[in-house]
Amino acid sequence: MPASATDRPLLALLFRLLGIAGFALMAVCIKLASESGVHLLELIFWRQFITLPIMLAWAMLAGGLVMLKTARPKAHALRAAYGVVGMLLNFGGVILLPLAEATTLSYTGPIFAVLLSIVLLKEAVGVWRWSAVIAGFAGIIIIAQPGTGAIPLTGAMVALGGAFMIALIAIQIRDLGRTEAPMVIVFWFALATVLVTAPALPFVHQPLSGEQWLLLLGIGLFGTWGQVFITMALRFGEVSSVIVMDYSSLIWAALFGWLIFGDLPTLGVWLGAPFVIGSGIVITWRERVLRKARLAAATPPEGT
Repeated sequence: MPASATDRPLLALLFRLLGIAGFALMAVCIKLASESGVHLLELIFWRQFITLPIMLAWAMLAGGLVMLKTARPKAHALRAAYGVVGMLLNFGGVILLPLAEATTLSYTGPIFAVLLSIVLLKEAVGVWRWSAVIAGFAGIIIIAQPGTGAIPLTGAMVALGGAFMIALIAIQIRDLGRTEAPMVIVFWFALATVLVTAPALPFVHQPLSGEQWLLLLGIGLFGTWGQVFITMALRFGEVSSVIVMDYSSLIWAALFGWLIFGDLPTLGVWLGAPFVIGSGIVITWRERVLRKARLAAATPPEGT
């Protein structure tokens, strides 16, 4: 069976890696801006508002505003709803937790993807993936250490909620990416987010300093960079194939957390991260094996 024109796994991995680097830089700007007093809703508004002119310019260079036309408004509305909730939770996790802890908990996305496949796709999950899910949740407990106060429990729950939304969004983007260009997906999500968060600005806005404006610009630029490359990665590769690149963000998180915020990963992170990362790798490997088996079963024997 010939590969799909959009099936380019190495390019998908590179795009995912570049996207994760952009999001790591965005997380630094989010944390610095929040510590300086900028409200969460304003962070999200400017993150997406800055995206809009970039996407409009991209569309004009690619052939005009007609390039942003979509025949799937309902699918974009669903992606926007998931995305706004996901941004609230993921930004909140970065604000409430040290970068390394927030990043490690975000790695639980593949675990939630397995659970979603059971609920949404009625997929049968075997011993390999169930074992990985159990190991992943063991890692979460080691990292969060509930009852000890090692990290804020609220922050941990918010970060886990963000990881759940990442898994849900990845499935949705993969579906959209079959018919929609990355610029279309990013543009309509940005526009919807701006429209949803704009009414809150009169209630949360405070006069901003030059440094705060630079941080907001960084959030918008790095976030757009990350979002475009993540979306492109899901256009050229399966979710289960590219999500392994996400683990590179722990390197950035630990480095930036130490250099900028003076935070070193706790012992719980060092002990729990291998469980979480290992579970994600096992899930990714197993899903690739199962996908190849399904493709082989669907391919008629030669000569028939």
